[in-house]
Amino acid sequence: MFDLRESWVPAYARHFFAAGMSSSQRAECSHGFFKQYISRKNSLMDFIIRFERALSHQRQKELVADHVDAFEVAQCILPMPMNKQMATLYTRTMFQKFEQELIQSTACFLELKTEDASKVVFNVSERKNWETRVAEVVYVKDSDHASCSCKRFEFVGIICKHILALFRRDQIEYMPDKYILKRWKKTAKFGLVSDANGNEIKDSADPGLLIKRSTMSRLASDVVEDALMCEEGCELLSETLKSLQVKLKLLKDGPSNNEVGGSSSQTQYMKDPKRVRCNGGSKRVTGAKEKAMKRGIRHCRECGHIGHDRRQCPRNLNTPTSPSNNDESTPIDLSDPLFDEFYRMHGPTQ
Repeated sequence: MFDLRESWVPAYARHFFAAGMSSSQRAECSHGFFKQYISRKNSLMDFIIRFERALSHQRQKELVADHVDAFEVAQCILPMPMNKQMATLYTRTMFQKFEQELIQSTACFLELKTEDASKVVFNVSERKNWETRVAEVVYVKDSDHASCSCKRFEFVGIICKHILALFRRDQIEYMPDKYILKRWKKTAKFGLVSDANGNEIKDSADPGLLIKRSTMSRLASDVVEDALMCEEGCELLSETLKSLQVKLKLLKDGPSNNEVGGSSSQTQYMKDPKRVRCNGGSKRVTGAKEKAMKRGIRHCRECGHIGHDRRQCPRNLNTPTSPSNNDESTPIDLSDPLFDEFYRMHGPTQ
């Protein structure tokens, strides 16, 4: 590992431009960003929705940052010409980093180390947290270029505090153009971007949202300024904006319901959906009479007619039945000639 230290120790790779990022910082930043929206418990569909939402929020933040850089100027802490110059050139984020370097450069002290016909070497010391750190700044006279041993400009792309201390000593009020990278400027997205073959790379076929927003904001600002000149102009602008807001809302909601699926003049027919048998006990309980009716028409066994059974047959209802033991006895007529014959043979009875 020690023999390969030049391949993995960051101190040996400071002369390569990496925008201040390490080898794994890009992946770690992406993971930390998406963890705010995505969980391991999300389904595939939920993951896609949350992923698109995260990208939408990230693009929205970028548009807001571009809008701030286009229409606002950062406030300078130090009233120095170089600080004001970079506030108009750098983006808000990069200007804040440069201003911190400029503030820290006021606590640096230069000491001449060596000087010859081609270059001058300075030791720049800084006392921080009761500890003195020394960096070496080399100024080449022929190329008019300064470099530092901390390699911050080569690695991050922003001039370091040690070189800024040298500029303050030499009373350089404005930053030379060779120390300003285009990628950190507000105009970094302007112009054409080409690939390795020289072909133009287009970010999108449509104009950018920033350009549209800038144009409309400038137009709206001019209209408001003209309307403020008189009271009638304010009322006219207010009514027009309210009417325009209603129209934009209708445009945002989309076409009406009667225009969906074709023009309103065409009649749309819809059929009933197919019936699907439900699971479970869906049969209705039927009675004995209904079951008998479903089995068919029954005939009476006595008379053969329909509409009644054997118990309700009129033939059986008309036939006299013998009295039961509980019924009263039928009176007997003793004047019947049959009783006279019985008396002659057996004698009178009670």
